[in-house]
Amino acid sequence: MPLDDYDVLTTAALREHLQLPGMGLSAARLVRDKLAMRVRARECGLPVPDFVHVLNEDAIRAFIERTPPLWVLKPRAEVSTIGIQRVGAPEELWPRLEALGDRQSFFVLERYIPGDVYHVDAIVRDGEVLFAEAHRYGRPPLDIFHEGGLAITRTLPRDGEDAQALVELNQQVLAALELQRGTAHVEFIKGRDDGRFYFLEAGARVGGASIADLVEAATGVNLWREWARLELADVAHPYRPPKPRADYAGLIVTLARQEHPDTSTYADPEVVWRMDRHHHAGLIVASPDPSRVQTLLDDYAARFAEDFFATLPPLTDPTQMRSAHTSEQTDEGQQ
Repeated sequence: MPLDDYDVLTTAALREHLQLPGMGLSAARLVRDKLAMRVRARECGLPVPDFVHVLNEDAIRAFIERTPPLWVLKPRAEVSTIGIQRVGAPEELWPRLEALGDRQSFFVLERYIPGDVYHVDAIVRDGEVLFAEAHRYGRPPLDIFHEGGLAITRTLPRDGEDAQALVELNQQVLAALELQRGTAHVEFIKGRDDGRFYFLEAGARVGGASIADLVEAATGVNLWREWARLELADVAHPYRPPKPRADYAGLIVTLARQEHPDTSTYADPEVVWRMDRHHHAGLIVASPDPSRVQTLLDDYAARFAEDFFATLPPLTDPTQMRSAHTSEQTDEGQQ
């Protein structure tokens, strides 16, 4: 089991070498390579933002002519928002591509769609989605990475149009990407101009940034534990998915000015989890009522901004960014 996106290909290689069941290298590329997953999704008729592989200059010029800026330049093999650059005009783009040199083919250029970002976290067995929860970020993660701010996400009302549409689209995406077994974290954006959902990217792993804790607070389902149970299942002891609760939860996290921020004044009975990490403050609230969760998040967002909020320039060194992300994911896996 990979604890992090960077482990997905390594784990797939080990499976093939040891002849263990599960995802091999070819399948892993579809859920690890940002270009490969976009190509497959488009081939299957799924909505994706227009994109072009940074390889052929004529193809790039054609993309620029048909797709007005903003654009985003994305590394194919990085995770989350690491290494993503916003590009506002052709005169900005060409020098950046030139600076990449021989590394250009490891990038994809994509139309930037303004809108709200969502994620669906799921458990899959034999290609069938057995469990899926839809969530909405307070602000797009890319905005948080570049501009700073509070990271917020919450469970969507399950009977709402957005949640139902996302769960269905998530099923189609995972089928297109041929994910047969494990957990998945899939992100979508809802275009502000057309109200349409677009597939952004998928990971064959548990969502980072305490999303697993969020899912457990709302449903009682621990994605790490269920993934382990799924991998250990066999014919004699088949995997049986848990029966989830139908509560709702919200997560709020910020970089904090204090080394050990004190969240004890956030004492509402709905608080079910507190982050314990240097220079970070974070809470999860849970309730049977989604409107109560939203009310608490709105209140806590204003208070977090006053009590804890701090910001730093985004890391630009890939080694530093990769190390920070991997450390965060490994901590969650061990917990």
